[in-house]
Amino acid sequence: MMETIFTHLTWLQALGTLLGVFQVLLARNNNVHNYLFGIVAILISIWVLYRSQLYADILLNLYYLVMSIYGWLYWKFGHRKQQSPISYSNKAERKKAIIIVLFCFAIMAYWLKFHTDSDVPIWDAAVNAFAWAGMWLMAKRKMENWIYLNISNSIAIPLLFYKGLYIYVGLTVFLFIMGTSGYFKWRKILLHDTNRETAGA
Repeated sequence: MMETIFTHLTWLQALGTLLGVFQVLLARNNNVHNYLFGIVAILISIWVLYRSQLYADILLNLYYLVMSIYGWLYWKFGHRKQQSPISYSNKAERKKAIIIVLFCFAIMAYWLKFHTDSDVPIWDAAVNAFAWAGMWLMAKRKMENWIYLNISNSIAIPLLFYKGLYIYVGLTVFLFIMGTSGYFKWRKILLHDTNRETAGA
């Protein structure tokens, strides 16, 4: 029975990983359709994480689902009913990102430690806290999203390894590499757009 469950989860991890790879490659290239692949990968992840008792990650993925829908709409239309450009966070947005990290960590750590059977409440909470802020920044098309997401990834890699989710470990290592590459790719796009606007002014 346990072997059947393990095999089932392994195949789901593989499918979710494949969709996740497509998503991050599209996001790196500033393609709005990355969210479509992400939504399916999120639904798969929720089931795998439930069976692995990583409850905070389930909430994170539900948040991802909401932010994916919001992000797709914001990327496509923005505030001016036209495609929203890449930009750096302003002071208020940087403060909001920090507040999201602190608030999410405090709530998740307390809930996981005292109201679930999680054996890694602090680490699970930390992964989620930085990911929540990173996903919010990505939905806003802010450069700093890659930094927050990579902090989350760097904590998640040993956590997933400890839980035996080896395929997701591989995916997270890939996401870390792509997160680093994505930052420089977005910076190049931003510099190109800025120079074009300057030249046209």
